Amino acid sequence: MGSPLRVWRLSTGLLLLVTVSVFCILVKLGVWQLDRAEQKTAWQATLSARQAASELSFDQLLAFGADERLSGYRLSVNATPVNQQILLLDNQVFEGRVGYLAYQVFQVAHAGANTNAVTGTNTGAITSDRAEAVKKDLPWLMVELGFVAANIDRRILPDITPVPLSAISLTGRVYQKQINPLSHQLHAEDGHVMRFQNLNLAALAEKIGHPLAPVVLQPDSIPNIALPKPWTPIPLSAQKHQGYALQWFTMAAVFLSLMLWIGWKHLIKATPNSTTSKTSENE
Repeated sequence: MGSPLRVWRLSTGLLLLVTVSVFCILVKLGVWQLDRAEQKTAWQATLSARQAASELSFDQLLAFGADERLSGYRLSVNATPVNQQILLLDNQVFEGRVGYLAYQVFQVAHAGANTNAVTGTNTGAITSDRAEAVKKDLPWLMVELGFVAANIDRRILPDITPVPLSAISLTGRVYQKQINPLSHQLHAEDGHVMRFQNLNLAALAEKIGHPLAPVVLQPDSIPNIALPKPWTPIPLSAQKHQGYALQWFTMAAVFLSLMLWIGWKHLIKATPNSTTSKTSENE
């Protein structure tokens, strides 16, 4: 076994190492939250500028790069529902209620395109023949109809009247939902009403057999549909991140104070023993 002095030095070194390591981790987490707050502040400013700008056309929207964040842009289109199938995004919460976000797929009118080529009365899934007929057209557009509360019995889906199969003008803001790498599968249920678990537009486009625009349009209003439309482009505000940063810094300060107190007690306890040992050696 080592001498008491050697043991004391090892324990003191270990205590110091743990203190510095944990303290640095807590401070780093606080700094990271402050950095996130700055990012959210900048993003909020960008969203506000986009909301104040004039509306984009569908062609202008599609001209953006694939990596561009498009949430917040204003969009104005003339469009016709592809069919009357309602799509429901599951597990949504609005004002304390659990439910769905309802969508319908639209064909946007544009120069040189025959919008009647995709307008029909089939309320089922889009057929492969129809997809082949319009595969050279521009992508279709997902349009949010709004939030609808869920029934206690999940087998009972909400009854939503779809937008009629006629051209309408839609103006609103667009958004993109971030893909969760841990849960991004579509998990779509076939039927006249398609319930799905994640707004994965690439997977949904493959499901319906036609490309979709990389955004969802949330119109300011839709004729004869008055469902509420939640708008949460920033799930956590800059103020929330600042609050989390304060918590991490407080934890770091409390931890450092505690470890200093433990270290002081350890030093006081070891000091008499060292004095006694030296006295014994002198005798």
